[in-house]
Amino acid sequence: MEITERLMRRLEELAGFELSPEEREALRSDLARILSYFRKLQELDTEGVPPYEPLPGVRNILREDEPHESLPREEALANAPRRDDGYFAVPRVFGEP
Repeated sequence: MEITERLMRRLEELAGFELSPEEREALRSDLARILSYFRKLQELDTEGVPPYEPLPGVRNILREDEPHESLPREEALANAPRRDDGYFAVPRVFGEP
């Protein structure tokens, strides 16, 4: 996959970035390098390699998921950069603006 100028503009838009041409080129270069690493990993022969299993004796230490009261709406929205009628306002991702 080639990282085109069009793709970079779309990534900037989705991430809410405004990059200079130099920053855009540096990020494009970094992304291209990351993708090349993944392509290299895809070349590995993993036939017969068992799925990852944690070490013996290691267990999940996450807490139980139990319901509790939510934040009041005003507290949840206190640091929101944009609001609309009591909700978070975010840029449109899908569809026409």
